[in-house]
Amino acid sequence: MSEHTIPNASVLTGWRKSSYSGNDADSCVEILDDYPSGVPVRDSKTPHRAAVVFAPTSWSSFITAIKARDLSS
Repeated sequence: MSEHTIPNASVLTGWRKSSYSGNDADSCVEILDDYPSGVPVRDSKTPHRAAVVFAPTSWSSFITAIKARDLSS
């Protein structure tokens, strides 16, 4: 697995709320586009904590599962 973390996600700029986050402003998943080694993901409530960086293929598989509402695996 090639995922890794960024210990302090607030050092990066350009975060945006994921379109898959709910309407609750306090519960947002944020992603960072155009990061060179993958797709960083963080919790907007704790921006100074770590972000997980998913490999592009892992992120693509996850989004496909979300769209299909199939998170069984």
